[in-house]
Amino acid sequence: MEWTLFATLAETAGDSEVSVDVDHPATVGDALDALIDAHPSLADDVLDEDGTVQDHIRLLHEGRDPFVEAEGLATPVEADDELALFPPVSGG
Repeated sequence: MEWTLFATLAETAGDSEVSVDVDHPATVGDALDALIDAHPSLADDVLDEDGTVQDHIRLLHEGRDPFVEAEGLATPVEADDELALFPPVSGG
């Protein structure tokens, strides 16, 4: 399964495209766990002290926010689904 990481998250992981192994059937949460297992340094940037995704991090599954449109981390995923993580970005 492929994750696309943006900005500081890509820097932390060492790449903007990260492949992880996930057994199927799988969920967004399983894919996120596999990403954190493969790149533990991402945990501080992505997860809060309770182990949930920090409010300011955008997690997208197939271009949609699973916390808004589906079942959150329990959203089912397929091996070829697109997953992405965005840290807060500012500019102007």
